[in-house]
Order: sequence, then structure tokens, then C-alpha cells
Amino acid sequence: MRNYTKLFSFLSLLILSNAGFAETIQIEFTEDDAYSIEVVHINAGDTIEWFPKNEGHNVEFFGAPDMSLMPPTSEIDEPHTVVLKASGIYLYGCTPHADMGMLGLIIVDNDFHNLDAIKRIQFSRVGKSVLQRLLKIAQSPQNSK
Repeated sequence: MRNYTKLFSFLSLLILSNAGFAETIQIEFTEDDAYSIEVVHINAGDTIEWFPKNEGHNVEFFGAPDMSLMPPTSEIDEPHTVVLKASGIYLYGCTPHADMGMLGLIIVDNDFHNLDAIKRIQFSRVGKSVLQRLLKIAQSPQNSK
């Protein structure tokens, strides 16, 4: 019985210590109609926070590993926070400026299984060009977590 108590205590400590490893990434809406971090690699359970440093912007998700779990769209000029638990690529942008290239990618657990679906999302020529650039950055070896 005593060994079970030790094992339970050890497992509880291990689980609680892993909870402390979740990160919070902060992204700003910049004066250049862009996000301060365009591509970020995170682990499942990490938090992303967006902060308005310039007016007229928000966060809307256009693609996710599971479209039924897509985070809600933020209000214009309001902070926004999401915790992403499903592995894969999340594509987001500013609702009024996405077609002008104000886009960002979040790669959870370095999982690219929904890459083809992300590539098929329709934007203007400028938005599509920015998305292609971001996908190249996301897949480069120096940017993986």
C-alpha cells in the first residue's frame, strides 16, 4: 500500500510539473498593418495573446486542423486570447485586412497534416502571396520547435 502511495504521489507531481511548461506567446497588431509575429510554433496547450497596438484590427481564424474547433473571431481593437489544443496548422488574419496580407500562422506540435487544406483557402493575389511566404517560413528547419 505504501508503494502505491509513493507511486501516486510521484505521478501527481509529474503531471502537475508538466502543466507548468505551457507557454504564452504575445502578438501585437502593428502600425504596419501586420502582426508582430507572423509564424509561431507552439505546443498543444500553449496560449496565444493578441494585443492591439494600432487601431482597426482583429483576429479571425480562416483555417484549423478541425474546423469545428476554430476559435472565435475577436472584436476590432480588442485583446484576444486562445489556447490551442489540437495539433496542426491554424491560419488567422485581420478580417478587414486579410486580403491585403495581414495574416499569421500558428503551427501546433510541428504538425502539418492539414497543409493542403490551408493552401486551398482563397484570398486575393496579395493575400495568397503572403500565405505562401508564411508557409515557407513555417516549414523551414530553423523555425520548427
